[in-house]
Amino acid sequence: MASEELIDIAQLKVGMFIHLDVGWMRHPFPLSSFRISSEDQLVVLRRLGLKQVRWSPAKSLLEEPAPAAPEAAPTASAVNEEAPPDPAEQVAQARRAALKAQQDQLAQCEAQYGEAAQALTELMGLVFSDPRAAGQQAMLLTRSLLDKMLVAGDLNLRLLNEAAGDRATAHALNVSLVALLLGRACGLGEEELLALGTGALLHDVGKLEVESRFRHRGEQFNSIELLAYQEHVAKGVKLAQNMLLGPDALAVIAQHHEHADGTGFPQKLSGERMHPLARVVALVNRFDGLCNPAVSSKSLTPHEALSLMFAQGRSRFDATMLNAFIRMMGVYPPGSIVQLTDDRYALVVAVNSSRPLKPRVMVYDAHVPSDQALSLNLEESPTLGIRRSLKSADLPRAATLYLRPRARFAYYFHASEASPLDA
Repeated sequence: MASEELIDIAQLKVGMFIHLDVGWMRHPFPLSSFRISSEDQLVVLRRLGLKQVRWSPAKSLLEEPAPAAPEAAPTASAVNEEAPPDPAEQVAQARRAALKAQQDQLAQCEAQYGEAAQALTELMGLVFSDPRAAGQQAMLLTRSLLDKMLVAGDLNLRLLNEAAGDRATAHALNVSLVALLLGRACGLGEEELLALGTGALLHDVGKLEVESRFRHRGEQFNSIELLAYQEHVAKGVKLAQNMLLGPDALAVIAQHHEHADGTGFPQKLSGERMHPLARVVALVNRFDGLCNPAVSSKSLTPHEALSLMFAQGRSRFDATMLNAFIRMMGVYPPGSIVQLTDDRYALVVAVNSSRPLKPRVMVYDAHVPSDQALSLNLEESPTLGIRRSLKSADLPRAATLYLRPRARFAYYFHASEASPLDA
């Protein structure tokens, strides 16, 4: 593009807006296009082994020495005391700053999700033509996600406006992201997390060899059709073996439909016989399947899905893992529709890991345009809470148009301590 130029790595400066063409999995930065903000980033960039990168002068903010201004004679206005700040304008400025920070954070989460989805789509295209490369790319993508999770403090889930890619890609990415966050919360080590994320990304890879009409379990399937659907597990294990995945990732793929009570498939393993990493993915896979089913009219809100799973928890899921999942997701996971104790309607957009009953919500307010609505942190409102969870059909039409409940749920993570919304 005319607005972009090539520059040597050694000439990069803080403030330059650059574009990395090595792929999202080959660098540790949240996005492949960004403005350099620190000397530390320059050090990392120089270690990538690149000779040149593209940069956009028009998007860059380079500091220039200010010309010396002639000393002006004092004026009457300079002598007088400054006028006191206008409280109303201060509030308006603070709101504009908070709204921009909120929009910037969401835009970054959605951009990162989109880049990860693109990388996943590309590696799935190699499953048959170059399986070893597909396996390596899956591990690289997981490693990249883990690198981006290495921040201080807690990581919380953030609801996105739209899921990138098709349903299969979004499902695999959702399961992998949430499984990695759950594994991180449970204290899994780096190698365990790498196997967990890789297995989660590829847990449904066997569906590539299943007829499209059998890829999603139908309520009216006969025994033959049900068997055709269930065969995606064995097919997935064979494909993963061709990719040279390790035994832990293979176990995730082989056991992601097993249940703790032994009612799952294909081996009907009970909880103690299931691989620990497979227990994580089986749980998250079920949650995303309830929220994002093949038939969208049958989808549950995240709160409904979590409630159903909790009701089944004593038998179908590992109880310790389910409790950890609820603590991480919050009682009202992002995407849940709620009514507050002051009767207002709201959409949960992010969780507070320390206060599961006090998530961050976007509130329906007819006096504020929906694209200017600020999310409200209930943790900072001691007198305000959630009265009840609602189905999408229970919302008044005006609230539905305003809050726009998601037909398809997609999540990404952000660092709670670094959240600009708390400003």
